[in-house]
Amino acid sequence: MKPVATQPVTVGLVVGNRGFFPAQLCEKGRSIMIEALEKAGFKVVALAPKATRFGSIESFEEAQKCARLFDAHRKQIDGIVITLPNFGDEKAIANALRWSGLRVPVLVHAWPDDPNKMLMGNRRDSFCGKMSVCNNLKQYGIPFTLTRLHTVDPKSDSFKQDLADFGVTCRVLRALRGLRIGALGTRPTAFNTVRYSEKLLEAAGISVETLDLYELLGWVNELKDTDRAVIAKLKEIGDYVGTRNIPPAALLKMAKFGVAVDGWMKRAHLNATAMQCWTAIEEFFGVVPCTVMSMMSNLLMSSACEVDVLGCVGMYAMAQASGRPSALVDWNNNYADDPDKAVVFHCSNLPRDIFTDKGEDKARMDWHEIIAGTVGKENTYGTVVGRIKTAPLTYLRCTTDDATGRIRAYVGQGEFTDDPLKSFGGYGVVRIPNFQKLLAHICANGYEHHVAVNPSHIAAGVKEALTKYLGWDVYLHE
Repeated sequence: MKPVATQPVTVGLVVGNRGFFPAQLCEKGRSIMIEALEKAGFKVVALAPKATRFGSIESFEEAQKCARLFDAHRKQIDGIVITLPNFGDEKAIANALRWSGLRVPVLVHAWPDDPNKMLMGNRRDSFCGKMSVCNNLKQYGIPFTLTRLHTVDPKSDSFKQDLADFGVTCRVLRALRGLRIGALGTRPTAFNTVRYSEKLLEAAGISVETLDLYELLGWVNELKDTDRAVIAKLKEIGDYVGTRNIPPAALLKMAKFGVAVDGWMKRAHLNATAMQCWTAIEEFFGVVPCTVMSMMSNLLMSSACEVDVLGCVGMYAMAQASGRPSALVDWNNNYADDPDKAVVFHCSNLPRDIFTDKGEDKARMDWHEIIAGTVGKENTYGTVVGRIKTAPLTYLRCTTDDATGRIRAYVGQGEFTDDPLKSFGGYGVVRIPNFQKLLAHICANGYEHHVAVNPSHIAAGVKEALTKYLGWDVYLHE
């Protein structure tokens, strides 16, 4: 199985104009901006050049035209880009956004002036106009995102990074607004750490659908060994990960469990899951659910263990933002005496694509070494174990703070390294600059020991989405 590609981000483009500045700059500016957006992978909705003067907006009527266009495409538009080839009419821009009714991320861009072209006919004054646009957006209560540089050439590397970050922000918002997470079973009684508030999540647009583990296992028991869906799932498991030395009876149980979970997700319209993974399912059903969860995460349908719903939120946000599978791991061990390194670990349900594909560290199915001592090895087949490959790292932890009625998070970047390590389960070594400061922040603020990780560098765009557009309290570790 290969991860499902995320949908391209579609942006509405607003080209600002102000009459006593050179309007012809809007014609070329619009064209160059559309080219830059499309090269960055965005789809663009914009007024046609003949709809208004060069497709820009300045008047009340032009703002209405732009708003109607965006409203007609509201199901497609994930964000809005404002570009100012000249000063731009700040009121028309703010009105167009307000009248469109869209609640999406907004990127404000201003073109740089050329010191050799400061006479009328070529002078932009976008430097100043951007301040006026931002002032009006603030008055209108419309949140917006800024470029790294106040004015920037759309063809520059700096703006390419601005667009990459903005794309992440748009994808995170698209993923979390309307997200439906299935919570299967109850959290392990020893894990107070994964407590959370469904009500705070609902207020943020994230719904949790619960299901009793007993009910799902009842559906499993109704499945026959010869059912077409069970046979197909068996093949899917075999194609996904090496199953050498795994008893056929255990594989059959996993397949039936997977079919039952697939049916539940389809009927309940779920995007992701958090599951009760020990120890009732091992004691009374006889396998671990890790492989099924790993397969879903690998398809960007994140699945978190130990009913860690907020861990699942972080996993899903980053998977949809990067197009790469996320994993949920423990901040588990120090690495020798290096203060900026640590061992991350889970038992594991990590997605296959996060593992190395080399040698004995390659992902394979195995038994659960941690809980086998209490429930028996024969009841714990189904973990996916191996070494996490070297890659960029973004980590994210979200939590509900019931005392303040807020959702909090921390996010940052580092790397998965190739430092020597032998372990069981799914494991790797990470390096995070100024790691001790992050660990102090985690402990001082009562965060969970779980953290979502993704093989990408997307922290800036994730933070912007969670803070600017969802209103969460987020610490960006740098």
